[in-house]
Amino acid sequence: MKCIKLTEKCFYFQGAVNIGYIMSGNYGMLIDAGLDPQTAKKVCRQLTAQGFPLSHLFITHAHADHYGGAAYIQENHPVHTYASKEEAAILTNPILEPLYLFQGNKPLPELRNKFLEGAPIIIDEVVTEGKHQFGDVLFECMAFPGHSLMQLGVIVDGILFAADAYFGAEQIKKHKIPYIIDAEDTLKSLEKLLTIECLGAVPGHGNYEEAFQETVKLNIEYHHYVLSVLLDILSSSPHTHEQVIQKMCRHFGVNPSSLSSWLLFRTAIMAYATMLIKDQKAEMVIEDAILYLKS
Repeated sequence: MKCIKLTEKCFYFQGAVNIGYIMSGNYGMLIDAGLDPQTAKKVCRQLTAQGFPLSHLFITHAHADHYGGAAYIQENHPVHTYASKEEAAILTNPILEPLYLFQGNKPLPELRNKFLEGAPIIIDEVVTEGKHQFGDVLFECMAFPGHSLMQLGVIVDGILFAADAYFGAEQIKKHKIPYIIDAEDTLKSLEKLLTIECLGAVPGHGNYEEAFQETVKLNIEYHHYVLSVLLDILSSSPHTHEQVIQKMCRHFGVNPSSLSSWLLFRTAIMAYATMLIKDQKAEMVIEDAILYLKS
């Protein structure tokens, strides 16, 4: 992973999942920890090689690709770890992620993989939206729910580490149906991003951009497009839960071949459906013990 300097205090390790880093004097804080111990080990080696301190760890949200390397960091460095209360519940009990994806049933062994369930970690301090401090560094947390229950972004020295509040253009093109748990919250978080004044932003997936607002607008447009496709599907006739997922996947050219990927697409699609239901543009009905969605 390449370490890129943004300001005197802010850096980020560019990779499939970006990891932020803030340094001041004897203090250094990583923002997220990557997918697994191997990723975390590479980052820690680079910090050590450059003589950069590691005293704190901030986890933006409890998805395994962002915290899977955190246990390694905690085992090998005396870090003080931050997270929101909601995300901390999963970070300390990681089985909760495959559990909720599997509709509350105890997950099958194939769902207990490193992409859905990282090693449990200790959260030393629960943080909320607002200003906080580590060492002599003042940082601000901003709530960006929608992709997860209470994802927090971090602003330091004019740089916004936005986590998965928005995705880079290439990531949207790649995944077709972005993973979210609440479309309404996702769009509100994106609109909030447009109000933030800063030098630039680092998304969880994608490149640092000074004019990141254009990418945020692209995200907003794309989510509205997904909503319109879903509403169009539902307008023809009532569809079962599985038919909705099938038609959405066919439309966007995705073909989930594993249970894990199918559940992720199912969750995202139902997040869009839930917004349509809240907006009274769609409804759920149960007939003969079958769940249908219709406009």
